[in-house]
Amino acid sequence: MENKTNPNLILFALALSAFAIGSTEFISVGLMPLLMQDFGISMELAGLTVSIYALGITIGAPILAVLTNHWPKKRLLLLIMLVFIIGNVTVATAPNFTVVLIGRVVSALAHGLFMSIASIIAADVVAPSHRASAIAVMFTGLTVATVTGVPLGTFIGQISTWHVSFYFIALIGVFGLIANYFLIPNDLPRGKKTSFMGVVRVLKNKFILMALLITALGYGATFTVYTFITPILQNMMHWSSNAIVLILVIYGLMVAVGNTIGGRFANQNILPTLVKMFLGLLITLILFLLLMGNHWLGLFNVMLLGLFAFMNVPGLQLYIVQMAEKYTPNDISIASALNISAFNIGITLGSLLGGQTVSKIGLIATPIFGIIMVALSILLTLYLSRQNTL
Repeated sequence: MENKTNPNLILFALALSAFAIGSTEFISVGLMPLLMQDFGISMELAGLTVSIYALGITIGAPILAVLTNHWPKKRLLLLIMLVFIIGNVTVATAPNFTVVLIGRVVSALAHGLFMSIASIIAADVVAPSHRASAIAVMFTGLTVATVTGVPLGTFIGQISTWHVSFYFIALIGVFGLIANYFLIPNDLPRGKKTSFMGVVRVLKNKFILMALLITALGYGATFTVYTFITPILQNMMHWSSNAIVLILVIYGLMVAVGNTIGGRFANQNILPTLVKMFLGLLITLILFLLLMGNHWLGLFNVMLLGLFAFMNVPGLQLYIVQMAEKYTPNDISIASALNISAFNIGITLGSLLGGQTVSKIGLIATPIFGIIMVALSILLTLYLSRQNTL
């Protein structure tokens, strides 16, 4: 019985589930050539496996949070992982590309709701002074998936078929389901029944709305560059294809380190800490603009980008939860879900702006919009800090 209330075991179960979910988000990027060949589709059409997934998270997370806010959290987690498994098995067995997209949407709906609920659980099962670290541990599942899960899934697809890759991810989801069943306690506090007016209440609060904007801008700024990191390493910094694979693995490790550091520092004085993290990212993006053509200094800058890319995530997620606890206490899961949506809006915005920059100017200018985005997030964070929002 003690195991079921052990915070470390609860966080392990959540991180394992997050690993499965993180692996499936970007797996289709590595499998895209195989999907194109198998279904005879264009790269643009195959890219829908990524964009429709992000859209499913963005729209699905707040809607499902409203519908399930009052459900027992353990039962909800188990259902989420079951839906996730079904989504990936649907993709694995898809007879045509339409069914692949349907399976991706199903998986995305599970993804968005899981991350919002798991953040709340992680913050609730530890002492108040360790809440950001707990959220960081949960998000570590995503970062480890970036380092190992996605490359492993891609490798499995290359030596067998892309179908096997999705079966592999579904299997990890089964492990997550089992871990949640045995390690998550039954008596987690459940939220109050709410309606879609809860979304309105959250968005009507100017401080929470501003915090959501900070998430989108501050987190999304990285993606103006990261989306095009492979061609930047190859064409601007002149690294070989084999070297780029290793560089991206090390980049993922730096992301994991940054996430852990961010969780530690955000446990106290969240907003001043976020300002410092955003300043680090701002300096990194400015250096990127200046040093992109340099072989070794450019590589050092890529590592710095990895360090700061996820560092702000635990603080941003905890800040939203704390704001909701103060201003909209009946809608905490909705606020958490909206922040998950904001992360994905940031990814979409950063990638879109970076893409437009590449087409109009070139790779060398990709940091420009990232610099603007993170600078705006610093100004907004400083404003909230002066308002004594917590």
